[in-house]
Amino acid sequence: MKRVSLFVTVLATMAIGCLAGPTQAQEKATLDQLVAAAKKEGGFEFYGPSTITPQGAQELGRAFNKKYGLDVALRFSPAGNMVRDISKIITSAAAGAAPEWDLMVVTDAHHAFLAIRKMHQTFDYRKLGVDAKLLHYSGGSVAFANQYVIPAYNKNILPAKDVPKSWEDLLDPKWKGGKLGISTALHHFGRLAVDAWGEEKTTKYVKALAEQKPTLGNPGTVHAKLTMGEVLVFVNQISEFVFRANVEGAPVVFAEGIEPVIAPGLQAGVPKGARNPNVAYLFAAYLTTPEAQAIWEKYAGLSSAFIPGTRMHKYVQGKKMVYLKDEDAATVDRLTREYGKILGFR
Repeated sequence: MKRVSLFVTVLATMAIGCLAGPTQAQEKATLDQLVAAAKKEGGFEFYGPSTITPQGAQELGRAFNKKYGLDVALRFSPAGNMVRDISKIITSAAAGAAPEWDLMVVTDAHHAFLAIRKMHQTFDYRKLGVDAKLLHYSGGSVAFANQYVIPAYNKNILPAKDVPKSWEDLLDPKWKGGKLGISTALHHFGRLAVDAWGEEKTTKYVKALAEQKPTLGNPGTVHAKLTMGEVLVFVNQISEFVFRANVEGAPVVFAEGIEPVIAPGLQAGVPKGARNPNVAYLFAAYLTTPEAQAIWEKYAGLSSAFIPGTRMHKYVQGKKMVYLKDEDAATVDRLTREYGKILGFR
């Protein structure tokens, strides 16, 4: 009986060890191997939101090199149109060419587009100490920051009495004729469909928005029109644009209090066939560290809703938030295309 009890105890201990994930020794061994491989690669092509700015990207690169004792070059490509650039990755792969970028920071919905097509080069980031709740698409991407999305307006132009207090307020006939701006980031509405509102309600809402004849464009273009007063409300505005506007003294603010708040995740992932995958894996994991979180907050106003102590983690407390679950990615991908047709993007 004692032998049986001992055997059961050993099995239980082994099972607990498996559930606990890699040990510190295993993490260090993996990290050391990855650092050595990164040194051989020498640099990497980094695609990310323009709101991090070239200065912010280079500060990230310097801090990254210092942390891991590296001297690799970070070559930053600011995003102009994530939908277009994700499509470029797909097209390159079909032609048998390596992707243009080694690491892509795009939203969770854009990474879903790659995941559905099995276009990620996956990695077990837990072996680098990354919390499992930050990992998505079977190790294809690492979530390190969250945007938040609600309507925004120009406070110097829109009277306080007209500031929308709910999503439904935007269906008022007074907004007809280009007064509303909607960007290409239509996955925001897809998130509402798979979460708070359901598909039927959301699709009805998008059709009603289309009847308002909104001004359409990519996020940067619509933001510029809002700043200049050419549109009065940016329906699906992204938080880092408002953050940057406030830093620069522009009068763009959110219609705070509107819920649910859509919270896209920014994720870092390595496209299949990347020329410098090891330094890219290491950098993806680095973005979850306190140092990288502080730099991303400094330049883009973004941090993780799931890392305690960050600005975003504090913001989400007590609010009705909408996050994308991996299993809903295919539905959001489908609805994004459908809503594009309804609104007139395609």
